[in-house]
Amino acid sequence: MASYDSTKTTTEEDFTHDNYGILPLIQSKEKCDHELFPVCDINETLTKQTIWVRGRLHTSRGKGKQCFIVIRHQSATIQAFICVNENVSKPMVKFAASITKESIIDIEGEVSLVSITIESCTQKNVELQVTKIFVVSPAEPRLPLLIEDAMRPDELNAYLPHVKLGTRLDNRVIDLRTPANQAIYRVEAGVCKLFRDILDAKGFVEIHTPKIISAASGGGDILYPVTYFKSTAYLARSPQFYKQMAIAADFEKVYTIGSELRKLTEFVSLDLEMVFNYHYHEVVDTIGDLFTQIFEDLAKRFATEIAIINKQFSCESFEYIEPALRLEYKDGLALLAEAGVQMGSEDVLTVEEERILGRIVKAKYHTDFYILDKYPLAVRPFNTMPDPNNPKYSNSYNMFIRCEEVLSGAQHIHDSQLLLERVNHHNINVDQIKFYIDAFRYGCPPHAGGSIGLERVLMLYLGLDNVRKTSVFPRDQDRVTP
Repeated sequence: MASYDSTKTTTEEDFTHDNYGILPLIQSKEKCDHELFPVCDINETLTKQTIWVRGRLHTSRGKGKQCFIVIRHQSATIQAFICVNENVSKPMVKFAASITKESIIDIEGEVSLVSITIESCTQKNVELQVTKIFVVSPAEPRLPLLIEDAMRPDELNAYLPHVKLGTRLDNRVIDLRTPANQAIYRVEAGVCKLFRDILDAKGFVEIHTPKIISAASGGGDILYPVTYFKSTAYLARSPQFYKQMAIAADFEKVYTIGSELRKLTEFVSLDLEMVFNYHYHEVVDTIGDLFTQIFEDLAKRFATEIAIINKQFSCESFEYIEPALRLEYKDGLALLAEAGVQMGSEDVLTVEEERILGRIVKAKYHTDFYILDKYPLAVRPFNTMPDPNNPKYSNSYNMFIRCEEVLSGAQHIHDSQLLLERVNHHNINVDQIKFYIDAFRYGCPPHAGGSIGLERVLMLYLGLDNVRKTSVFPRDQDRVTP
């Protein structure tokens, strides 16, 4: 492997000058046949084999004629040892000790067993005896945060250096390198894949809905206007209208994954809508089953990642029951009343009251996931189907993980006349949503669905304390960079 470093010693004493240095910028000029072993795959079976490894220099500790290096690749770490011998010169050791943290390096080394377990690394029983070391991409000496500080368990932050969330988010590219963050977003990708796979198996079709529309969508007072050629258009806050229009177009079962805008924030939503035959609980049961399958498969497929996350962010084990627990809104109010929280039959649960109810449900039913059904009609969107047995209530539901809402859903009105009545009741400009109402004038099957907040599901399932920890590059009222 060719190398160049203008600062290297080039005297005759440095007999290893070709075995270390800073590589030229990789511009795909030539190909190399070196096989690079992932750090996570290096174990006892490779003992005495000489291999190449690429990773970041996590930490280094040099003294005299030897240097210990920890190489990190994603969530895996391994110790490398370099010392002066017949194949390694003192300048080579000095060079290795001078490499800055977070630099990307290539190392050639022999895999060897260690007599004492290396508890600070994921690869605890082996290390690399370095024979060559090259810098692929150097990091600047002064880092805005140290990875070893950013990956420290929360309970130790009171005694050791602590990286504040604002600092993490301002320097997100570095913060995302921690093992916990590497694991969090693999679990998040797993949630999306499971959402797709489970619904695909149930006959759903993935659709992609427009994000530029002619009128503000989703209700509420917050608008997102954009200049669109010679006119003004709006960013769609939600795919809700288009999911229902797809149902009217006879797709029967649809889902979509994409960004939504709520309360001046952007988040990822997993949305679904489906036809039912006679009762919207057919849909509620489908969504409940979707969640329990996701919980089951996450525990099976991502046990390693969840363990890495729990090492930094400890939390209680997640509990759920099958089929998912479903309570009516009035039953939830009764449970709160027993605990001394008095509310009117049509009062809206505050966030704190939802948390109290969630703790009551966990103690009584031993589940961190449950469904609350039959919300008061007055607190739901205009297109929510009223409860035929009690006009003050509706065929709507929320779903909760660890005491907090992760899904809002309902049977949506599929009759154009009833829909017009509800539009007028809410004082909505009919002309602005005429395209939506027209979709139901030519026959539409009964249907229901919901919207799931991806980041909230992950945050609550993993027991994290802030939703920004489950958004790769979060957006909120105060943050639009990086």
